[in-house]
Amino acid sequence: MTVEQNVLQQHSQKHQQTLLNQLREVTGTTDIQLLQQALQVSNGDLGDAVAFLTEKNVKVPQHEEDTYYQTAQIGNDRYISVGSQADTSIIDLTGDDKDDLQRAIALSLEESNRAFRETGITDEEQAISRVLEASIAENKASLKRTHTEVWTDSPNPHDRKRIDNCPVGLKNVGNTCWFSAVIQSLFNLLEFQRLVLHYSPPTYTTDLPRNQKERRNLPFMRELRRLFSLMVGSKRKYVDPSKAVEILKEAFKSNDSQQQDVSEFTHKLLDWLEDAFQMKADEERTRDGEKPKNPMVELFYGRFLAVGVHEGKKFENIETFGQYPLQVNGFKDLHECLEAAMVEGEIESLHSENCAKSGQEHWFTELPPVLTFELSRFEFNQALGRPEKIHNKLEFPQMLYMDRYMDKNREITRLKREEIRRLKEHLTLLQQRLERYLSYGSGPKRFPLADVLQYALEFASSKPVCASPIEDIDTTAPPGGTTSSLTTSNATEQGSASSTDSSATPPLQQRSVVHKPFTQSRIPPDLPMHPAPRHITEDELRVLEGCLHRWRTEVEKDTRDLQESIARIYRTIEVMYTDKSMSQVPYRLHAVLVHEGQANAGHYWAYIFNHHQRRWMKYNDISVTKSSWEELVRDSFGGYRNASAYCLMYINSNKPFLIEEEYDKETGQMLTGLDKLPSDLKDYVKEDNQQFEKEIAEWDFQQARKAQQKQLATVASLGAVEEASPLTAAVPALLHDPEYMEQPSPTDDLQDLNKCTEDAISKASEHEAKGPEAIFDSAIRIEYTRLMRLAQEDTAPENDYRLKHAIVYFIHNQAPKKILERTLLEQFASRNLCFDERYKDITTVARIKLELIKPSEVNMEEYEIWHQDYRSFRETTIYFMIGLELFQKKSYVEALMYLIFAYQYNKELLSKGQYRGHDENLLSHYRRECLLKLNEHAAGLFESGDDQEVNNGLSIMNELVVPCLPLLLIDELEEKDVVAVEDMRNRWCSYLGQEMEANLQEKLTDFLPKLLDCSTEIKTFRDPPKLPSYSTNELYERFKKVMLSLSRTPADGR
Repeated sequence: MTVEQNVLQQHSQKHQQTLLNQLREVTGTTDIQLLQQALQVSNGDLGDAVAFLTEKNVKVPQHEEDTYYQTAQIGNDRYISVGSQADTSIIDLTGDDKDDLQRAIALSLEESNRAFRETGITDEEQAISRVLEASIAENKASLKRTHTEVWTDSPNPHDRKRIDNCPVGLKNVGNTCWFSAVIQSLFNLLEFQRLVLHYSPPTYTTDLPRNQKERRNLPFMRELRRLFSLMVGSKRKYVDPSKAVEILKEAFKSNDSQQQDVSEFTHKLLDWLEDAFQMKADEERTRDGEKPKNPMVELFYGRFLAVGVHEGKKFENIETFGQYPLQVNGFKDLHECLEAAMVEGEIESLHSENCAKSGQEHWFTELPPVLTFELSRFEFNQALGRPEKIHNKLEFPQMLYMDRYMDKNREITRLKREEIRRLKEHLTLLQQRLERYLSYGSGPKRFPLADVLQYALEFASSKPVCASPIEDIDTTAPPGGTTSSLTTSNATEQGSASSTDSSATPPLQQRSVVHKPFTQSRIPPDLPMHPAPRHITEDELRVLEGCLHRWRTEVEKDTRDLQESIARIYRTIEVMYTDKSMSQVPYRLHAVLVHEGQANAGHYWAYIFNHHQRRWMKYNDISVTKSSWEELVRDSFGGYRNASAYCLMYINSNKPFLIEEEYDKETGQMLTGLDKLPSDLKDYVKEDNQQFEKEIAEWDFQQARKAQQKQLATVASLGAVEEASPLTAAVPALLHDPEYMEQPSPTDDLQDLNKCTEDAISKASEHEAKGPEAIFDSAIRIEYTRLMRLAQEDTAPENDYRLKHAIVYFIHNQAPKKILERTLLEQFASRNLCFDERYKDITTVARIKLELIKPSEVNMEEYEIWHQDYRSFRETTIYFMIGLELFQKKSYVEALMYLIFAYQYNKELLSKGQYRGHDENLLSHYRRECLLKLNEHAAGLFESGDDQEVNNGLSIMNELVVPCLPLLLIDELEEKDVVAVEDMRNRWCSYLGQEMEANLQEKLTDFLPKLLDCSTEIKTFRDPPKLPSYSTNELYERFKKVMLSLSRTPADGR
């Protein structure tokens, strides 16, 4: 079975498992074997399977207590089946009436299917999600975490070095992704960035702080300025925001492990900034004695007019707002949310003089340059008594026109809203009429009326074709039967049957034993082969056909008219606000803050639009990558996975100063890097950069020292050097051959290479006596021809001739000709060839030719890079080969690191060329499968309940699986990896809500945030496993054997 077949089989098994869960939920049957039998009999049709189970009078199990969850046997079912606690439609199932049971099942299936069509999420997934949220909330208060998840820096500073002018990331210093998402969104508002960088504290604050605000806000502003300056001019890939975060966390009065809500943090941040700038504003007064405006208020705060009626009395109030809250549940796009937020209560009373109803409208009188919307993606579940996250899809545009919500457009907006309301009422009536055409009938199954008429026409036009029942039975006769025996008369058949049976048996018993299809079960001779009218005249048929044709045409015309009318109304509603007068207040989407997870646990990141490069960027803690609108839509709209937008930041398109770069007043050049900073911050960043450069220099020195020590150790291990012959003594020492071509002592690998060289020399000197140089030239051609033939041969993946020789690898990857020539020369110049004088002379010639190569002819640095790539290719092959061998032995813990490093090294090779490494999809598949197997094994250990096994399972997850998840998420174009991560998360989330001991519940709740809070930042891994040495032939043959075994490995053994 191939890898692709294995993947398809796994998908089929997962689909069957889903059907089993649905069938168990609908019928209440917990017998796995019976459920599987029902699916097998029905060929996977859920309705037929339900009918099969109800016909067998399957009883609904009675429980002493109502429970939400029924857990199947661990060995048979990996997921939890979720039931419903209360039904809105009650049907009596206590009797034996099958019709009631069938109606209940049909109702259940209809409700499940409707929910899935509307949301794309099954009832089971919704219920699991609700219990996940409830369990996390319930255990959060009592949870005492033993440690905080903190990113660890790579020991190699080169990994932390900023590349060109790539944006600087922010280190996650312990569940601080909320901080990174908000700060990056604000930092990329260049006007806000300038305000923070050029902020100077009031002069009176040089003394001791006078109040709490000064003690808190001014140190925070100092750290925020430093943080922003590092984000501008640092040479680091990411910087540490710990000092600013600590000040904020003290204000929240939270421990290090608690995650903050984005909206809560943004409120607090803007309050502090407003206070800090207000202190400065209070100190500075204009000539007229007026205080200057607070730039934070001018940037983020707006005003709206609340117009309404309360208990019959009209009122108008001006209110200030910062972040504007919007409800998500029940709305499909941002405009619907805004419309609902702008109108509260019975607004009809606003237009009448005397009315006791209450309601109000909001009209913006002044919008801030930066308009921020809080999306309330949670609701309180009364049944569970806990909040739960709303995963519904909510669309929002890149360009948002706010004209319809402005007070100056109040009257025209009211008219348009009234017109839209009228259109929607008419639209509802048309949709109801259309539904009657598209779902015609009075029973549970309904069909389009046009199709019903067409079916009736086809029935009326059918001619009754009667066939002999003998012919009908003949087509299904058993293999042992003969045509003559089946075509005899009834009397003859009875007579033959009587003569062949025992005479002691009464005749009636004889007839009951022999099953006679033409007596008891005989088909009526005049039954047609297909449904058709028995009796219809030509005149009746003509009239009926005419009526049905005419009716069908009329129905199709009515249906088209209704559909066109509905489409016209939709278009009218869509363009209602597109006229020029309603497109004067444009706001462009600047940033989207995304949350993945549940109501009380998860991970934040931000998508921010780079207005100068005209593209979206993804800011995920220390990782800053290029993105796209399509990726943003997938992660932000909701309805897909557990990720959705939590906060939207729009900026006024008519105010370009928000995103304009700063220019030098004298030269007119755009300011970049350190030039953007005031002098105090410039010195601060320079000092930090010098420390980082010093760290890099120390690292390079240590690495060079280690390499020198390793080289000295290698030289010392070589031992005594054999005496050189008179001819070779004249040849200066050459550079060392590559490691895989020359070893301290003759190895199997070296013997394989030397044998190929000696064979070429023998063939070159077979026919006639030649001089050493002529033999050498001929031998070089013979060896090169052999290697070129290997490189050009079209082989299966298991026959990878690149492992046989470096030159085959070089030819595949179009290495320069000089690289090939020097590699061949070094092969023939090996000192370990046979001691025969003929070979020594050839070796001497090769060494002399090597010495004659000028430095300008071969770039030795490039030469070493090619050979280093080949060494990396061999190492990658060994990692992959050993990983596959361990995987097939089900040693998943040991196999993981080999597969992880094989994929990473292979990816680096493939970045240089298509044939530098192995098939990336194949390595990705087994890396993913190994993680899934480990996840399943760890989950099984957790299910056992034994303390030791539970700890072992969680240790596997924390030490092996969770650190590897960023590797699967970092390349989000690989959809299979993203789905695998979701499967692993769902596997553990399914345990929430189950009955378990308190210590298990605590361990689970402690572990889940680590699993869900999974950034794409790669944590420090353990060192790569040490590799054994293989000769060329041994590596080739062993890799071939492993690759051949892949197609023979059953799916459950992968």
